[in-house]
Amino acid sequence: MELLKRSTQIVPAKRPIKIVQFGEGNFLRAFVDYAFYCLNRQNSFNAGVAVVQPIDRGLISLLNDQDGLYTLFSKGVARGKEVIEKHLVDTIVKGIDPYVYFKKYTELAKEPELQFVISNTTEAGIVFDENDRLDMQPPNSFPAKLTILLYERFKYFKGDANMGLTIIPCELINYNADTLRSIILKYAALWDLGENFVQWINLSNSFHNTLVDRIVPGYPKDEIDAYNAQLEYKDNLIVTSEIFFLWVIEGDDKLKAKLPFHKTDLDVKIVRNMQPYRTRKVRILNGAHTSMVPFSLLFGNETVKETVDNQFTGAFVFNSIFEEIIPTLELDRKELEDFAHAILDRFRNPFIKHKLASIALNSISKFKVRVLPSLLRFQKQHGKLPVHLTFAFACLLRFYKGEWKGKQLAVNDDKGIMDYFINLWATNDVENLVREVLSNKLYWDTDLTQVKGLQDAVLVGLNLIELHGIEDGFEAFKQSI
Repeated sequence: MELLKRSTQIVPAKRPIKIVQFGEGNFLRAFVDYAFYCLNRQNSFNAGVAVVQPIDRGLISLLNDQDGLYTLFSKGVARGKEVIEKHLVDTIVKGIDPYVYFKKYTELAKEPELQFVISNTTEAGIVFDENDRLDMQPPNSFPAKLTILLYERFKYFKGDANMGLTIIPCELINYNADTLRSIILKYAALWDLGENFVQWINLSNSFHNTLVDRIVPGYPKDEIDAYNAQLEYKDNLIVTSEIFFLWVIEGDDKLKAKLPFHKTDLDVKIVRNMQPYRTRKVRILNGAHTSMVPFSLLFGNETVKETVDNQFTGAFVFNSIFEEIIPTLELDRKELEDFAHAILDRFRNPFIKHKLASIALNSISKFKVRVLPSLLRFQKQHGKLPVHLTFAFACLLRFYKGEWKGKQLAVNDDKGIMDYFINLWATNDVENLVREVLSNKLYWDTDLTQVKGLQDAVLVGLNLIELHGIEDGFEAFKQSI
């Protein structure tokens, strides 16, 4: 088969460059480039993407070999039904490696129709490197590279306020855009780029915090023959993703006018404050994951899908979310429930085998951030403990014993934490273990023995787990508190 090229496919002509994108990896191609592909098709947005390779080695040569084209396969469950989609994504019109062609990179600053900067350079990408200099071609860090691009644009268009850019980072850190802007301003000061440039950054460019959510397994190397059989061309950049898509961007009506995603089928929310949506994701998606892992592994499941498909463990997860987590959140109840149903569909995705052991890493710190706030808020609101989340807490402590019914458990945490639990369990004094763990402020930032009834309930849960196992133990636990 011939290599995928624009000359052999029926695709639109290359669109004008309206977006500079830092990063060419699987996630951006299955998320951002797909989003603009939809916007182009459903709303005649007519935007092309110029991709900049942010590190020394990457996929730019492969992208350019295929004229920026690649195939996206999206698979999952939506509203209880399996869905499979295939898209030939044609959004990328140029790929640049600034380590080889630095001048071509800076030339992007002169693009008259350029409006947006998108990035995903990993959580470690938005950092300040004091060793970066203005004369480096290129500097090391992504923010330094972007500062140079913005400075070139500022100079070329003579500080024209209308030539500022809309900057939308997608790195998985909270307040990603605020952090990026602060680093750009540090480089402006370090490199003495002048007060006029600083004012142009602050007044003529906009920075938008984001939340992104989509599982992207990437290139399906283990099943590549099956995917190739569905194509009439050779594609070295096939990318796979789940169906679920969520992009929350902080912005106002002006940004909605610039990015009319509301006219597409995508779940893109442009809101003034994204923090409630971040909390929603952390508490519902991540909280359900974290609370289910010890409980479900002790029950005998191995995957997330097995957990939600099983009558007992599936009901436990469902009730944890709908009865104990959602009531503690501030967004509209229907919106929260719709999101939760979509999350359960994601958990049921037969195309992604999500092993519980793989998400057991650092379960203590995850429980503190993802689950404990729901447990404590529920107790404060209702004057009683949430049954499922409290039992999940007991399962967490039992999980850190490291073995169950003669088998090793997939405990994976800091050595100090693991040794702490091993030593406590070795005393065979469960009552002391519960008291010691719950009062440990290093783990929870508070003394949980002061939460009314929690210490006794966790102790009861642990004793019932030992006596009856998970399913019968939970039934007895419900009657005890």
